[in-house]
Order: sequence, then structure tokens, then C-alpha cells
Amino acid sequence: MSINATLFVQAIVFAILVWFTMKFVWPPIANALDERANKIADGLAAADRAKSELSAANKRVEDEMAKSRNETTARLADAERRAQTIIEEAKARANEEAAKIVAAARAEADQQIVKARESLRDQVAALAVKGAEQILRKEVNAGVHAELLSRLKTEL
Repeated sequence: MSINATLFVQAIVFAILVWFTMKFVWPPIANALDERANKIADGLAAADRAKSELSAANKRVEDEMAKSRNETTARLADAERRAQTIIEEAKARANEEAAKIVAAARAEADQQIVKARESLRDQVAALAVKGAEQILRKEVNAGVHAELLSRLKTEL
């Protein structure tokens, strides 16, 4: 065989191989590559969507946290105001109760002073009568001299 015929046969075999590859081998490979490219593009798009959704979720979480912080701060301030109000009311009630106790103690002290004065008057009157008996060396009748003794008590 001559080199030209070999070259010609090889060219025909190569052309058949190229045609066979183009007809039967290349389309599945191209489809697989296209599918792979589509999957990669879909994955990248899904990653971008997930990233934007994550960003939106983080923003919502931050908004909710800020809202809960504000609400907590407001509740704490409200609780502090209520506590101050309760404390002020308790102080007012305690002051009123203290005033009542002081007034009752003063009234009781006044009553005891009046009783002590009456008791002292009686004792002074009895001592005056005894002193008068001693001076006069005779018995003084309290029933007979009741008016005199009552005047003496009022003077004391």
C-alpha cells in the first residue's frame, strides 16, 4: 500500500470517527455539561436567595430584638414607677398610722395626767385633813366638812 492510500483511508476513518463522535458521543457529553452548568447556576441562584433570605431574617430578628428591648425597658420603667407609687403610698399610710398612734398616746398621756392630778388632789386633801387633825388634835369628820374639802380640792 502506498502512503497516499493509507493517508486517505486514515482520513476516512478519522472522518467516520468524527461523525460518530459528533452524532452519538458529543450530544450526551454536551447535555451533561449543560445540565451541570444549569445545576451550578441554580445552586448559585439558590445560594444568593438563601443569602438574601438570611439577611432579611437577620434584619427581622434585629428588629424583634430592638422591639423587645424597648418593650422591656418600658415595662421596667413602668414597674419602677409603680414601685415608687407603692412606696409613697406606704409612706403616707405609715405617716398617717404614726400620727394616729402619736395622737392616741397623747390622749392617753393626757388622761393619765388628769388621773394623776385627781389622785394627787385626793392625796393632798387627805394629807391636809390629817395635818389639820394633828394641829387641832381632834378628829375632823369628812362627811360634815365635805364642802370645805371639795373647795380645797378645786384650789389645788
